[in-house]
Amino acid sequence: MAAPVSLDGVRDLAARFDYFLVDQFGVLHDGQQPYLGAPEALLALKRAGKRVVLLSNSGKRSAPNEARLVALGFARESWDIFLSSGEIAWSLLDKQLRERPGAALRCLLISRDNDRSAVEGLPLTLTDSGADADIILLSASEADRLELDDYRRLLEPAAVRGITCYCTNPDKTMLTRLGPRPGAGRIAELYEEMGGPVVWIGKPFPEIYDTALTLLGHPSRERVVCVGDSIEHDIAGGAGAGLATALVETGILASMPAERKLELFQQHAAVPDFILGAFSW
Repeated sequence: MAAPVSLDGVRDLAARFDYFLVDQFGVLHDGQQPYLGAPEALLALKRAGKRVVLLSNSGKRSAPNEARLVALGFARESWDIFLSSGEIAWSLLDKQLRERPGAALRCLLISRDNDRSAVEGLPLTLTDSGADADIILLSASEADRLELDDYRRLLEPAAVRGITCYCTNPDKTMLTRLGPRPGAGRIAELYEEMGGPVVWIGKPFPEIYDTALTLLGHPSRERVVCVGDSIEHDIAGGAGAGLATALVETGILASMPAERKLELFQQHAAVPDFILGAFSW
């Protein structure tokens, strides 16, 4: 595997590519505020004539994600399309549920801050118990206030019954005010460890990339670059889709030793083509 090329900023990527699939958490912002220079760099890409898709492992649908970015200070004209794993999951479930009309399924929704956007408009009845759920929708983690054992107790009755869990946020680690904590993807792993079946939706899995490229009109993959801070999700996913990748060393990588990054490159067989210190122009 060739060593990644270090770049000074997003401007260097703009000289090489026309289409950008950009992660949000850990690249553009930390969940609380934008990273220095990120709003300006994203807008500069658009002004340079680039097509920009914000590609996020957020269990929320695209519209609330866009509203949050605007509230954080990003200009709405800075991107062409926002595509979240939550949006793809909603469309998938909408199609599946329309094909089997009848009594509404009981859904155990695991989200954050009591968010219900992931199921709005779907014929599902919410339940708080894994014991009587017909389906589990795992869209986010609250592991900054709950322990993994809390999730184990909630999910174990469903795992025993073989209830399918749709994980719409495969990220194993999330950024919080308390530091890195287990993400929804780690909870889904826990469910698998208990014997429960999981349907994974989002990066690094192919469907989200196929959808993004379709929305862009199927451009030549040589002109597309994936930008993210997760080796397991952004870099491995982009490489698996046959796309160039750029690793931004903020977010979950901000305090990671170089040796550990090399280990992750090997573990996921994914070395980025480029490395950026931050998402700044």
